[in-house]
Amino acid sequence: MSERIGILCGWENTFPPAFIDRVNKESGVTAELAKIGGTNERFEKKYSVLVDRISQEVEHYRLHLKAAQLAGTYCINDPLWWSADDKFFGFSLSAKLGVATPKTVLLPQRDYIPAIDKQRSLRNLEFPLDWKAITDYIGFPAILKPAQGGGWKHVTKVNNLEELWAAYNKSDILPMTLQEFIDFDNYVRCICIGREFIMPIHYDPKLRGPIGMGRYLVEEEGWLGPQLHQRVVDDAWKLCNALGYDMNSVEFAIKDGVPYAIDFTNPAPDMDKWSITEHYFDIVVDQMAQFTVKVAKGKIAPPKRHMFQEWIDGGAHANDLGPVARAAATAAAPAKKKK
Repeated sequence: MSERIGILCGWENTFPPAFIDRVNKESGVTAELAKIGGTNERFEKKYSVLVDRISQEVEHYRLHLKAAQLAGTYCINDPLWWSADDKFFGFSLSAKLGVATPKTVLLPQRDYIPAIDKQRSLRNLEFPLDWKAITDYIGFPAILKPAQGGGWKHVTKVNNLEELWAAYNKSDILPMTLQEFIDFDNYVRCICIGREFIMPIHYDPKLRGPIGMGRYLVEEEGWLGPQLHQRVVDDAWKLCNALGYDMNSVEFAIKDGVPYAIDFTNPAPDMDKWSITEHYFDIVVDQMAQFTVKVAKGKIAPPKRHMFQEWIDGGAHANDLGPVARAAATAAAPAKKKK
């Protein structure tokens, strides 16, 4: 019986069909566009693997993916972690890992939902902010951008305090970060698959590409030079393994030979043929297909990432007693005789 692999996607029309065709060339597996409807609480898995490229926009899919993961489906990427991660945590993690990271400050929201009473609900919030200390730490120019989200949305370069306030005042209820601006000499976007395959691609965010700003550039192998290439690959590998993403893109702004990690929580990375170019597209499709087939055939096991997994399926804690039952069992146990 074939193992089923499903893919969830939105408007993209190059990667999904190419991925499905490539997987279906393998024996023992069947790939298709996943179909998701009503899901009951005793849900049994329909797919061995689900590749998720759209649940950040469709909440119903994200909720279903969590149930599918609980039922034993390997979800790419982990919906529980994807629901919890944010850009600022990523920068904090990057710094802990020893990866070069731009100085970054998390800012309170500029505004709040109507249910928030600013006089009573925000008693823990420092006000006014010490803008001088913040900007002295970051410096100018700086980048103001959301602490969550992606796609270069709501990103503003600010050159002084007045420009910062003007941009911040338009941020509404979005939590924002202020980040050191890296005036880069070069820029790299790595496509990462299965936490082991790391492909650095020359990327220029200033050039217009087929689907907006940012263009991938095909270069000869070794274009970064051996030492810089190794550091970029190693740092991308650290970040993907620490975050637990099997499908991701990691961006580095390179200044004076130092690759600064700029953006690396992208669990549905750009894989469009006309964006990443036909050259890289074929490599990405093949690598993604190889990885998912290995997972579907049980050659790659999902890591134990969540505490609840130790309580189900006969895990270490499956037969543990709660505090009341423990107390009762202790009271009922025969007393040991003193020697």
